[in-house]
Amino acid sequence: MIGIDIVEIKRIEKLLNKNDRFLERFFTEKEINYFKEKKLKPQTIAGNFTAKEAISKALGTGIRNFNLKDIEILRDELGKPIVNVYNNLSIIINSQNIKEIKVSISHSKEYAVSNALLIYM
Repeated sequence: MIGIDIVEIKRIEKLLNKNDRFLERFFTEKEINYFKEKKLKPQTIAGNFTAKEAISKALGTGIRNFNLKDIEILRDELGKPIVNVYNNLSIIINSQNIKEIKVSISHSKEYAVSNALLIYM
């Protein structure tokens, strides 16, 4: 299955400025540390946000029975996105025989977009 999501970077920037808890609500501690390394650039945060949404769409359920913090998007040494899943989402992934989740993240000046691909056993 595949999923895709797009968001206006300005929308994420407004949420960051308006809501002090935005990062803690949707992102893991490791993701937040990565964002800090990248100077909290809104396009980086928007990219991770769209990746999480794309994964939820690829699952075909949206965000049901798990939350966005159950999806963690980090980077390998070359900058490639790596997906980790936790809590109830881990159970869902195992029950659906999903072996791996791959994501691609991109952004322009105004938009961030991601696609997700679920690879089954």
